Amino acid sequence: MSPRESRFSGVVPPIVTPLTPGGEVDVPSLERLVEFLIEAGVTGLFALGSSGEAAFLTDARRDRALEAVVRTAAGRVPVLAGCIETTTARVIERAEVAAELGADATVVTAPFYTRVHPLEVDRHFRAVRAAVDLPMFAYDVPVSVHTKLAVDQVLSLAADGVIDGLKDSSGDDVGFRQVVLGTAGLPGFAALTGHEVVVDAMMLAGADGVVPGLGNVDPHGYVRLVRACAEGRWADAKAEQDRLTRLFRIVEAASPATAGGSTKGVGAFKTALALRGVIAGAAVSPPMRELTADETRTVAAHLEEAGLL
Repeated sequence: MSPRESRFSGVVPPIVTPLTPGGEVDVPSLERLVEFLIEAGVTGLFALGSSGEAAFLTDARRDRALEAVVRTAAGRVPVLAGCIETTTARVIERAEVAAELGADATVVTAPFYTRVHPLEVDRHFRAVRAAVDLPMFAYDVPVSVHTKLAVDQVLSLAADGVIDGLKDSSGDDVGFRQVVLGTAGLPGFAALTGHEVVVDAMMLAGADGVVPGLGNVDPHGYVRLVRACAEGRWADAKAEQDRLTRLFRIVEAASPATAGGSTKGVGAFKTALALRGVIAGAAVSPPMRELTADETRTVAAHLEEAGLL
């Protein structure tokens, strides 16, 4: 594990955004979810990420969700706010709102839809950081934005103080480890893996923490896992990781014939949380769909196997 002791280390779930059947933010459910996660021992919350349906929500609904998360967290853990938009000016607007609502850091992807050169991606991050005085995480998620952040680019932005951390959902474990090595001398920098099923390996490689979508469903498990890694109890860490890896199969419950990746992930997490009684329902933003009764039974079976029902 990294010795940097960033304030953004540990378990930082990308919190889902509970919705009413009509598509509004279900604030009471979101408040319960925040309490559930904090009571489990998480060390941060990432609002308005992929699991939080940031790309689907209107600006007003994003604001409502972020306000509820920040207010309910009440300074007990830092809140990272996804400022995920297509181009620089739009990201800056979202980052300004995040600052006004009390977020502790922003999370920013490369531009998308527009076609960009690596130098333009570099300029994008620098412009956002210059405009809004909050710590900023680069979010490497090429499956969604179709741009892979290069290791040297991340290291340059980190060395110049533009980014304070990396949230890596690229699947490039070699590149992630190179970032960990290249930022070893930067106190406070946080290299966070989004790779839910190999957290023990990433922590052994020096990661500062994890941002697990499945952490919405079983935050206690991820807290135990990261704690075991921190204490060098690698056999215990492996056992916990193996259990979570089996639980992660809930994302396979939705039929690939009728559900895309977002539905399979967000839909499964919300279904599991509803089954656990944390949120009121499993509504998702269109064009996603809720899981069927048969798919819900599959999720319930995995929860029962994991000891969560």
